[in-house]
Parts: sequence; C-alpha cells; structure tokens
Amino acid sequence: MSAPAVAKTRAARREAKLAATAARLENHPLPQGGGWLGRARVAALARLKGMGLPERRDEYWRFTNPARLADDAVTPAALFDASDEVDEFDGIDRLKLVFVDGVFDAQASDDLALEGIEIARLAEAGGRDIHWAQDLYGALEAEGQSPVERPLAARNSAYARDGVLIRVSAKPSKPVSLIYRRSSPEGAAVLHHVIRLEPGAELTLLENGPAAARYSIDIEACIADGAALHHVRAQGRDHERSGITHVFARLGEGSVFKSFTLSANGAVLRNEAVVWLNGKGGSAHIAGAAMGDGAFHHDDTVFVTHAAPDCESRQVFKKVLRNGAVGVFQGKILVDQIAQLTDGYQISQSLLLDETSQFLAKPELEIYADDVKCSHGSTSGEIDADQLFYLRARGLPLDDAQGLLVLAFLAEALEEIDSNELADDMRHRLEGWVNRHRR
Repeated sequence: MSAPAVAKTRAARREAKLAATAARLENHPLPQGGGWLGRARVAALARLKGMGLPERRDEYWRFTNPARLADDAVTPAALFDASDEVDEFDGIDRLKLVFVDGVFDAQASDDLALEGIEIARLAEAGGRDIHWAQDLYGALEAEGQSPVERPLAARNSAYARDGVLIRVSAKPSKPVSLIYRRSSPEGAAVLHHVIRLEPGAELTLLENGPAAARYSIDIEACIADGAALHHVRAQGRDHERSGITHVFARLGEGSVFKSFTLSANGAVLRNEAVVWLNGKGGSAHIAGAAMGDGAFHHDDTVFVTHAAPDCESRQVFKKVLRNGAVGVFQGKILVDQIAQLTDGYQISQSLLLDETSQFLAKPELEIYADDVKCSHGSTSGEIDADQLFYLRARGLPLDDAQGLLVLAFLAEALEEIDSNELADDMRHRLEGWVNRHRR
C-alpha cells in the first residue's frame, strides 16, 4: 500500500474512532456543577472528544486491550473477603481519608485538620468560583497528552465527582492515607486528587484498597522547589477488579518525587506515570512490584521528561507471573537538549514461574543532550537453577527456596521506598503472596 493510501486509511480510522466516541459520550452528561471545576470538566471533555477513546490498535495500547477499562458497561467483580488479614499500613500512624465506592466517607475518616497541610474535598471545593486547585486540576493531565495521547486520563478529569485537594506548606507529622473500599460487585469509581507542595514542603501519601469493580484514579502533583513527595500505593487483593491510574508530577528545582506501587492480583490493571523534571537538580524515582497468578494482566506505562540540567530519574519495575499471567512495561526517558548532566536509569524485569505466563516490554530512550548518562534494560526468565540448587543443598525445602529467590528478585524495587517502616510493610505483603501461592 502506498504512503498516501496508508495516510488515508489512518485518517478514516481516526474519524470513525472520534465519531464512535462522540456517540457514546452523548449518553454520559457531565456531572452537574459550575465554578472552576465545571469549566475544567468541559475542557477535559473537549480533549477526550478530540482524541477518542483508546483502541487496541493504538500504539500504547497494543499490549493491553483497553475494552474493559473504556467500555460503558462495568464487568462485575466478586467482592474479596479480606476479613482474616490486616489492612495495608495498619500499624502506621496516619491521617485516614476513606472513600467507599468512590465517595468520601466522613464518618470513617479522620478529621481533615493537620499542621502544615490544607485538605478539601473535590466535591465541595469544586463549586467555588476561586480555589488554589483551579490552576492545576486538569492542567497537568492536559500537558501529559503530548506526545502520547492519554484519553482515559482526560475522561477522568471530565467525570470525576470526588477526590481530595491537598496543599502542603511544611512537613506534616504523619502521612496522609487514602483508603479505597467497595461494597458493590458492579460499581465504578472515578476519583481525582490534586496535590500542591509549596517550596521546601514534604508529604508522604499512601493509597490502598480495591476502590470498585472498575476504578479510575488520577493524581496531579505540583512539587515546588526543594519540596518532596513520597508516594506508596498498595492496590489490594481483589482478584477480578479492573482499574487504571494516572500520576502526573511536575518537579521544580531540587525537588524530589518517589512513587512505589505494589500490585497483587486483579484482572486488568494499568498504572501510568508522567513526570516532568523542570528544575535543576530534581530527582524522580518510579518503581513497582507486581505479582500475578492466573487471570492477571498488569501494565506499567511510564514517561519521564528531563527538561532541566543535572537531574536524576530511576524506573525500577519487577513482576512475578505464573499460571498464564501477563505483565507489561512501557517506559520512556526523554532528555531535552537543555538537560545536560542527566542521569537516567530504567530497568524492567519479570520472573516467569511457568511456561504459560508472558512479559511484554517496550523500553525507550530519546536523547537530545550530549553530556548524559542514560541506561535501560529489560529481562525475562525463570528461577536460576544454580541458585535454587545452592539453597536446596543447604536443606531448604523446594517451596521455601523458591520463595526466598522470588523475594530477592523483588528486593530492588522495594529499595526505592525511603521509609524503612513502609518498606517493611510492603515486604510483609510480598511474603504473604509468596506463601499463598506455593506450588
């Protein structure tokens, strides 16, 4: 097929995609409400209509079928009974903000007052004419639409009804914990959080829980000069739920962003992170550990832009897969011409515990500066036979030996968590998964 014919076919497909999206959206009016949030929703809906909902043939969706995340109908997910286990972060002193089926539960939550921090509900503050979040809500998501379109992020900005707006001016005495619970096997949740850290401020943000049978959760974070945001997320053990998350983080001079996600089970999960290092000396670490058994599809998609000199970024993702589970990693480091002395590191690895599981990876580097140190690598394999023999020869049973090697494989991702207390909590969760999924 000639180049003009290919271009014509692509144009026709895009027109059909946009028309199909517009037709579907006619049945989904925006949430009621004016103010700055109403205006942001209208702008986000326009972006969505201009891109169209994702399809499998789209470049960044070729490894993950978006249907379950984008369709109107929600695939039911049986409620998981976790009554016999302790909640994630339960032993950590934290400010708890609870959402049930995507709606803030004031009775189950703590008082929103905490020194050095201002917290408001999106559902309440969005109707005002003026609020500090109006310059951020949807703004980072809109910026993140180029060079890669992220239509499900725009849909979140358009239709989110609840979330929290957090402004940090100092260093609170304890983390803020967002807890997601669900009571319905068929519900959907759309949450949008906005975080602003003033110069020199610091916040630890925790997230945990399954949220809904299908959920969409977005975070937009503006991290000013010298500020630091530590983000640790555990996505729950529900086996059948599906979800997509986006984190958009813009860093200033000398600022720090560290994000770690633990994922165990779930039918279809996709976590996207879009990070801009816009100030000299910034540092961004994005890491994750995923364990899947059976009907499990887990996708990490990351895009880091170095737009200032002397910045550092790390992407560390580890996946343990068995019984036909599928893991996906798509990661890119983009280094602008101005971003000299960049240090960019990216590693994605999978441990396949049988021959039916698979790992699909697309690591990318795009570099326009001369003085940089960037590396990326991706590997996939089984448990090392020599290491297994060494442990067995010293009297360890097969299951125990395999469990130790799995935990050792995941250790590099856990090292990205700054807090020893939080790292120990995540390590305990990993050990629990290994013990539950012995051969």
